[in-house]
Amino acid sequence: MSDVITSKRKHKPHREQPVAAAQNEDALLQIITVSALLGLGCSTIRAMVSRDEFPKPIRRGTRCTRWRAGDVTAWLKSQVPA
Repeated sequence: MSDVITSKRKHKPHREQPVAAAQNEDALLQIITVSALLGLGCSTIRAMVSRDEFPKPIRRGTRCTRWRAGDVTAWLKSQVPA
C-alpha cells in the first residue's frame, strides 16, 4: 500500500494525506484516509455514521468533514472479538 492516499477527483486538485497521520490520535483524517485504513468505501462509512455504527465526524465548516484518528482506531480495535 502506498504511504500517501490520493483522491480520484478530477475536477480540482486534492491535498494528499499520509496514512501515517493515523498514528497521531489527535490528527484529523480525511474520509479517503479513513476509507483506506478500514478497507471500506466512503459511502459505506457515511451510512455507518448515519446509523450510529461509526464515530461521528468533526465538522469544520460546510465542506470540511474530518474524523479524529483516535476515534477511528478505537472503533477499529473494538471490532476485534475478545
